[in-house]
Amino acid sequence: MTAGAPSRIEVRLRSEARGTVAHVTIHNEARLNTLSRKLMRDLIAEIEELEWSPDLRAIVLTGAGERAFVGGADIAELAALEAASAEDYITLVHRTCRCLRRSSVPVIARIDGYALGAGLEVAVSCDLRVATSRAKFGMPEVKVGIPSVVEAALIPRLIGWGRARELLLLGETVDAATALSWGLVERVVESSTIDAEVGRIVEALMNAGPQAVRRQKELMREWENLPTDRAIAAGIGAFVKAFETDEPKRMLSAFLARKR
Repeated sequence: MTAGAPSRIEVRLRSEARGTVAHVTIHNEARLNTLSRKLMRDLIAEIEELEWSPDLRAIVLTGAGERAFVGGADIAELAALEAASAEDYITLVHRTCRCLRRSSVPVIARIDGYALGAGLEVAVSCDLRVATSRAKFGMPEVKVGIPSVVEAALIPRLIGWGRARELLLLGETVDAATALSWGLVERVVESSTIDAEVGRIVEALMNAGPQAVRRQKELMREWENLPTDRAIAAGIGAFVKAFETDEPKRMLSAFLARKR
């Protein structure tokens, strides 16, 4: 994307017999793919539109170019906020993250370059994160006079409270190796192989039962808010629901046939 080109959300669909994978790209490369109000609204609309596809199997989310996944929220828009407009603005950031968490299929963050502030909140709202070795991660909001909020609340669950305090209170940036060791991302690869690595994850999802994957994501969302005993009980219900379709019988029979 050249300088001065309008920011936009691009959706490319790759369909095959096993289902469809949506590749969603945030195009604002000249500004490190920072999220304006328009881009956030457009991203929400595109993700919600994808939910209407019954054969959707996965979403791959990335930023255009090699400098950033998402460099944060639009600084000019942040600087113009007042108490009266701040709530609507941060609620829009939350809605942007929430649409990824609520998607019925796994969302994979393909992270090359910076994932900062709202960009890191978007990343942790995805189900899996694959980064290049040159990726950088940070929550620098305190350095510009505001706290890290909304989906920043997911970060302690991934990396623990001590490291979350270090990330959010100091506002420092960490490299990909540190992010991997902390559990902030699941995989780190060289930039030349990230698409192949994402492809391996997508292939594993495509080989799994589509309804099983959707139920697994839904169940894991429930687990986040339930005590252990109730989380286990919720799993019993999810197991029973799986057998309301022919997917378990069909896939188990195919597995047994291969074994023979």
